[in-house]
Amino acid sequence: MGVATSTPFGRLALTHALSLGGDALVAMSLAGSLFFDVDPAGARWKIFLYLVFTMAPFAVVGPLIGPAMDRARGGHRMVLIGSCFGRVIVGVLMVASVGSDSLWLFPEAFLMLVLSKTYTVAKAAIVPMVVDSDAGLVEANSKLQLISGLAGFAFGIPGGVLLLIEPAATVFLAALVFAAASVASFRVPKTTVASDPPDEEERAELRSAAVLSASSAMGSLRAIVGFVTFLLAFALRGGSDVPPSGTALGTTVGRTVSDMTVTAGDLAPSGPPAWNFGVVIAASIGGGLLGAAAAPFVRRHIREEMVLLAAMGVAAAGGLAGLLFGGLFGQMLLSFCAAVSASGGKQAFDAVVQRDAPDANRGRLFARFESRFQVAWVLGAVVPVVIRIPTDVGGAMVMALAIAAGVFFAISMQAVRRGDAPPKLPTARGVSRQIRTRAAERRSRTVTRRPGDVARQHRERPPPGRDDDPTVSPRREDRGNPGPRTSRRRA
Repeated sequence: MGVATSTPFGRLALTHALSLGGDALVAMSLAGSLFFDVDPAGARWKIFLYLVFTMAPFAVVGPLIGPAMDRARGGHRMVLIGSCFGRVIVGVLMVASVGSDSLWLFPEAFLMLVLSKTYTVAKAAIVPMVVDSDAGLVEANSKLQLISGLAGFAFGIPGGVLLLIEPAATVFLAALVFAAASVASFRVPKTTVASDPPDEEERAELRSAAVLSASSAMGSLRAIVGFVTFLLAFALRGGSDVPPSGTALGTTVGRTVSDMTVTAGDLAPSGPPAWNFGVVIAASIGGGLLGAAAAPFVRRHIREEMVLLAAMGVAAAGGLAGLLFGGLFGQMLLSFCAAVSASGGKQAFDAVVQRDAPDANRGRLFARFESRFQVAWVLGAVVPVVIRIPTDVGGAMVMALAIAAGVFFAISMQAVRRGDAPPKLPTARGVSRQIRTRAAERRSRTVTRRPGDVARQHRERPPPGRDDDPTVSPRREDRGNPGPRTSRRRA
């Protein structure tokens, strides 16, 4: 796999390798820091808030800032540069937090996460602009996935050595790597992702059944990755145990918040050794490499939709492994399978878009879908943060979600082949529209009476006993008599 750094794609690949290498160093530095010492019960509510904050950039970038960046020359490149440079600053701040056991490490770590996810969206928009043809798009994304995995291993070796000496040294190395990524990002060419707004043909292609079904499947895989990430993070910190009786969620004994330091009461009672975290990270990186390498080969033999379906099967197998096998072995298999499924599924999704949306703008399209996938990642990550979930139960949940998403995707594929509309899951917008429609129907059936209307009806009502009064019921002796009432009175 040769990539010339003098080409536009090579410059982006170099930036991507440095960016992902820095992310791997940050993850390693957390293994030997306060992140693994603070009681998870006391940190869950903070982590929940930070995860909610991570959705904000994508909610703003997609509908508001995204179109402006698309039409600005170099708009996404500026986001790329800003995300790399921002991680330099946050990395420098994390050096002091890791070295002094400061609780500021938590907001800094999640700010690093936000910047990393923002970089992913900008990179997704630039990739189609630096390849020669649409035929090389899937291959380019596969190469970037392989490069990121190799960079994780390459930077992980010196990072592991520094981790044994001092965790703060590892995060300082990450800041230096992000600085190199910032310099490399200036060499990425300025491109205009989409000079014009989407036309009707592009909108129709993006709303096609095949593209929407594939995006739903890919969103499910991203949600599984987010769920597994934080499920294993809490499990490796000893956070899946049941808290002591009388200890409320979100409370930590003995914390001194005024100076943001940690006392003995904050420390987690027990948990696996920190090197287990490195094993799980290595399994995740290896799974990403395998998925990226295998997807193009598999796609030459089966359809893209079948690759996506196979990716969901791999995710279900990982959930089954997490359910059956306890300890580090089950966690490693769960992490490995989740990474394989997400990496291979992404290649298949890119191929579906390339095949069924030929007239759509690739940069705008991938940036938009990548924003949705990042939100799905956050939504999946929120679940193990809010709820204490053991690893085996989490594996069962992953298996159930993967099987349900696979069945739904298979049904959608069958409907697309028949030319029918695939089934759709209810959305928040659709549910609210149905509620408003039903409320309007009830209001239209209900006649609103003003106070004066009742008096007017009494004045206009005929006096009792008149034949044309519909409010007067028939007399007792007249009930059941089929003859007209007037003839009886004359008789």
